[in-house]
This record gives sequence, C-alpha cells and structure tokens, in this order.
Amino acid sequence: MKAYLTLCFLCCWLLSCAQKPAYNIDAEEINPTTKMPKDWGGSLSSKEYNVKLDNLIKHTGKHSISIEKIGRKEQFGTITYAISKAFEGKTIQLKGYIKTEQVDSGFAGLWMRIDGREGSIAFDNMAKKNIMGTHDWKSYSIDLPYDSEAARKIYIGGLLVGKGKVWFDNFQLFIDGKPIDEVLTKEISISKAEKDTAFSTSSRIQPFKTNPQIINNLTVAGQFWAFLKYYHPAIAKGDYNWDAELFRFLPQVIKATNNSELSNILETQLDKLHPPSPADNSGTNISKVIALKPDYGQLFSGAVLSKSLTNKLAAVKNSPRGISHYYVSFMGANNPKFENEEPYAKMAYPDAGYRLLSLFRYWAMINYFFPYKDVIGTDWNKALSDRIPEFVEAKDEQEYVLATLKMIASIHDTHANIWSSSEVLNQFRGKYKLPFKAEFIENKLVVTGYYADTLNVKQKFLIGDVVSSIDGKAVETLVKQYLPYAAASNYDTQLRDLPNSFLLRGNAGVFTLGINRGGKAIKETTAGLDAFYYPKSNPETEKKAFKLLDQNIGYVYPGKYKNTDLPAIQELFRNTKGIIIDMRCYPSDFMPFTFGEYIKPLKTPFVKFTVGEFSQPGRFTYSEPVSNGAVKSTNYRGKVIVIVNSTSQSQAEYTTMAFQSSPNVTVIGSTTAGADGNVSQILLPGGISTMISGIGVFYPDGTPTQRAGVKIDHFLKPTIKGTIEGRDELLEKAKEILKNSPK
Repeated sequence: MKAYLTLCFLCCWLLSCAQKPAYNIDAEEINPTTKMPKDWGGSLSSKEYNVKLDNLIKHTGKHSISIEKIGRKEQFGTITYAISKAFEGKTIQLKGYIKTEQVDSGFAGLWMRIDGREGSIAFDNMAKKNIMGTHDWKSYSIDLPYDSEAARKIYIGGLLVGKGKVWFDNFQLFIDGKPIDEVLTKEISISKAEKDTAFSTSSRIQPFKTNPQIINNLTVAGQFWAFLKYYHPAIAKGDYNWDAELFRFLPQVIKATNNSELSNILETQLDKLHPPSPADNSGTNISKVIALKPDYGQLFSGAVLSKSLTNKLAAVKNSPRGISHYYVSFMGANNPKFENEEPYAKMAYPDAGYRLLSLFRYWAMINYFFPYKDVIGTDWNKALSDRIPEFVEAKDEQEYVLATLKMIASIHDTHANIWSSSEVLNQFRGKYKLPFKAEFIENKLVVTGYYADTLNVKQKFLIGDVVSSIDGKAVETLVKQYLPYAAASNYDTQLRDLPNSFLLRGNAGVFTLGINRGGKAIKETTAGLDAFYYPKSNPETEKKAFKLLDQNIGYVYPGKYKNTDLPAIQELFRNTKGIIIDMRCYPSDFMPFTFGEYIKPLKTPFVKFTVGEFSQPGRFTYSEPVSNGAVKSTNYRGKVIVIVNSTSQSQAEYTTMAFQSSPNVTVIGSTTAGADGNVSQILLPGGISTMISGIGVFYPDGTPTQRAGVKIDHFLKPTIKGTIEGRDELLEKAKEILKNSPK
C-alpha cells in the first residue's frame, strides 16, 4: 500500500511538472536547429544588426545575447520573446541585465509590450533612460500596469537603437511580484467573431479586373457591409467576424451581372444574421442640435436594391441598439475607439479581397464616425466607387500602400496620414535627403537652414535661395505630382509637409538643383544625406519657455512651457506692456484653463464640440459650449498677441481658441493646420496605422475650425527678403502692435 501511495504521489508530481508552463524567459534553452534561444525572435536574420549568443561575455548562466550594428539602413535591432496567454494580476515587471559598448547614436534598453485584441495597450522601451556609451553589466527593470481583462499577449526583449553593441542576460518576468511561471493563467473570453478564423490568412478571392458593373456591385456591397457593421445589433454583440463574412459573399457580388442579382445576393447574406428586434423610435426624438446626419449611399434610394431588401435594411436601421459595440467604443472625450480590428500585419501585400476590405473598412469608419465628413470636399460615396479600381488592381505592395495613402489624404485631415513604418513608402519618398532645409515662402521653395555643415552646403546654397527645379523637374510640377499624397487639412499645411516628406528626397545619391538667387539662375549639384540618419536639428532646444523682450514685453513659447511656470511668469510679466504667445509649436502642457485664466478676466464660452453616437451611427450632435477664464486679482490686464501659422496644429489651435476668447487677445499670422479634436487610431490590412480627428471642434457661434484653422485678426506671412535678412517678421509685427497700443 505504501509503495502504491508513493507511486501515485510520484505520478501526480510528474503530471504537475508536465503541466507547468515551460517559459524560456531566461533564454537558456537552445533550439537545436537554429542554435539560438528557443522561441526567441527579432532581428535574427537582419543584414543590419547581428544577433548572436556570447558564451564568453555573460552575467549568469551559459551565455548572453548580443546585438551589434553592422549595416546602415535599419534604425534598430531587437530580440523578442512572446507569451500568448493571459494572467491574473494588476502589474507586470521585466528585469534584465545590460552591458553596452560604444552605443553613441541611439540607446539600448529592455522593452515590453502588452497587446490586447486590437493592438498595444501598454508599452515601454526605456527610451527615456537614455542608456548610451560603454558600461559594464547593470540591472534594469520595466514596470507596466497589467489589465488582465484586456491582455492577450506579452512581448519582452532587448533592443539597440542606432550604432554600437549591447549584451542582454538574465531576463526575469514578474506579475504582482511573483515569477510568471508561478502565476495562474486566466481563461481568455473569446467572442464568436474571434473564433471565426476561416479567412485569417487569405480571402480566397483571386485577382480580377474591374468594369462598370463590378464597380457598381462593389460600391453597393461596400455600403451594405459598412451599414450592417455599425447598425446591426448581432454584429455589435460580436456574434460575427464581419471581415470573414465579407469574404463569404464577395465572390458572388463580383460575379453579379445586374442589380437584381446583386440585390438577391445581399439579401441572402442579411437573412443569415440574427434578426433584429422590432423598431424603436426612441432615438428619433432628439433634443440636441444635429450637426451631421447619416448618409447611407444607395441603400435606401430605391434605384439599386429590391424593395424587399430595402425594407429589411430599414428594419435594421430602426432597430434598438445598445450602449456598447464590438467594433467601436467612445473614449473619455467621446471620440471613437475602433476596437477588434485585425491589422493583418503579416500581409505586406494583401490579396485582392483584403485590399477591398481595407477600402471598405476605412470608408465605413469615415462614413459613420468622422465628424468632418461634410467638409471633406468630395462626395464620400463617389470616393468609394472611384477608389475601387486602384485597390483591386494594385499590382504590388507599393501600389497598395500608395492607394491607401491617397484615400487617407482625400479626407483632408492633418491628423490623418500613414503613421506606421513602411519600407515601400520610404522608398517612394526617397532614401536620401537634401542637406538643407527649405519651406514655401511667397509660394516659392526657399532655403531656410541646414541639416549639416558638410558637402560645402553653406557655400552652394544660401539662405533665401529659391529652388526652381530638382533633378530636372520644376518644383511646381513636383508639387502637383505629390499633392494627392500630402495628407493635410489645407493647402498651407500641405506645403508645410511636402518639402520634408517628398520634394527634398530622392533615391539617387546625388541631386541636381536649379536655383534662383537674386534673379540669377544657377545650377548646383550635391550629395544627399541618409534620410534616416541625417542630423536632426530641433529649434525648440534653443528656446526658453518664457522671457522678457526689450525689457517690457513678455514672451511665452508653449512648446517649452509648463503650468508650474505660471507663478514665475506672473511675477516677471507684472509690469510689462504686453505678452506675445508664440504658438508656432505644439504645447507641452495643457494651457486653456490655467494660462487662460491668467490672461482672460471673465468667464465665457470658447468652444463647442460635435460627437457621434451608437443609436444612429453617422449622426453628430453639438455639445454644450465649454467656458474658460475667471475674474481674479492676478489677471493680466495688458494686451496679448498670439502668433500662429501652419505649424500650429490640434492642441495649439484649441489653445489659441481658448485664449482669443479674451477681449485682450489678438491673433496674427497665417492659416493654421486645421486639424482639431482628440485623435482616433485606425488599423488597416498590411499593418497600416492611421488616425483621424475624432470629435468636431467649433467656435461657440458654430464657426468651423477643421480645414479652415483658427480665426486670425491680422493675416501675415514671412517674406523672402525677411528670410534673407534673418528676421522673424511675425514676431516683429507682434512687438510693433504692442508698442503702438495704449498701456
């Protein structure tokens, strides 16, 4: 009996050992095939960074892992370990040892990222620690909050940004202070939508050519798919993977030869969904002022779809909807958060079906949740049909990315661009960059500064030189060529971005430029700098948060200002004639209600918003106006000038609106970026990440700011003459106004 019990105990012990998670976090277990740590990845096959085991230089155990920069192109190298489990807990900590050698152009660090269903929910790569130079082994750690309800994956590792060599050893991972292999795993709640993985790697839609009938079919199908995605209650519950459902009925849509066939196909698809509840009219009697109404395209026009299908769609439109949705929620500022959108990041060049999904997904998000759809400047339904051939027939990754960028740029929102890294987009823009700065002044591309004092650049190109051509192409021609890809709200902001994004870049190592200098035409040739490694100059490092000008004018630069500076500012500016606020930057602190109360001696509204809703996606209503200002003994009584231009964007525009609601404030300058409102991220197939302005921002009287920018009292732009003379003409004008104003 004793032997039997001993055997049972041994079996139970062996079973428990077998079930214990075998995490290779310390990277000691080696894969016999790759000869590298088991389950570790990253830049192992990179031609730019060399990753290898080091049996001689180590902190503990058998070896360490080193990353060494050996090439020129890539900006960072990594090692990565992934854990696809969720755990019970509230905090997570990564520990590890780092040794560095000549890390002099970037930094080294541990990194950790927690992913949820829709992407990253917590991240740190120790960039702020600024680990550089040559140092012996030292222990480091990263601490992040851990959301056990939202977490799906944990990524840990080490990285090297820039040049040098770094060693990593003795990785450890803890949740709530316990080693991760001692922490209970948590069962992840998986929706019906997540369980449907039938099309996770391919849409199974073969390449095809478009024609007018197919474009018509796909346009209506896209509108149908988008409408149901945000209106049908069953989809809102997460009962259907709506990406996968598209691929189930799309092949028949492509083959439909007339509207009757198309209507039957779409009605069959609708009939597969759980029927919605009876009509609910509670959302029709709305007391708020409506700013924007939904547009359903051709779904209810009666021109394309059958009466039977139209009636069924009407039933969906009128059905009651809850306060939550699987694919979208609203954040604290009531801007949309697009959830559970798979980015399909491994599909660098998605197949024809996934390219259409990208188009339909983006179109749907804009159609139902973009507060500025009415000022895009084009019929959004026509935009869908016009873009279909580009997405369907994109023959490679670059054509797909460029088609996506053009679609993004077409909504004219400076917050919208391709913000994720894209090698093909970088290739399109150019691997090399001219060694000088240039911007549009008097509608001409003018040299304004330098990135490097090499290549005789300061002798070849003088401040104020007008660039007339680049590699044989007139600048005017290049502007027209790249304008469709310049994602910005207005023309001024497109011109702001075009030089650095496109015009001053190329794939040849040498540039030939036509220069106009004082009326004389000159040709100059210069080598380009690596577009990823050219010296960065940051004018903000030379500026102070606040100072006195001419002893009696206060100057504030919001790009460096902190609210903790306010008491010192109040003391320094006590006897000044006026204040200049240089809003040609992005504020580093939130100023509307702090600094606003200092310069605004009364409380009045300065802004109101429009926000979307679940009950009727596509409808936006106005909020009550928001006020700032206060009567205080510390109020500034002098005149205030705010300087703006196209670099004044988003929070800078919002802050300007808050300030200019004071009777003491005058705004001078030129058209601002015209992109205000909290941003919302959008993920598209191919791992493309973009954003939109997620709420509408208006003056209290309803005057729009999107595309138009803030209201300006005195319109003024720099001149070429002033640039050559090194003058800040806007600052000079602000000082002149203050000096000529009564005390």
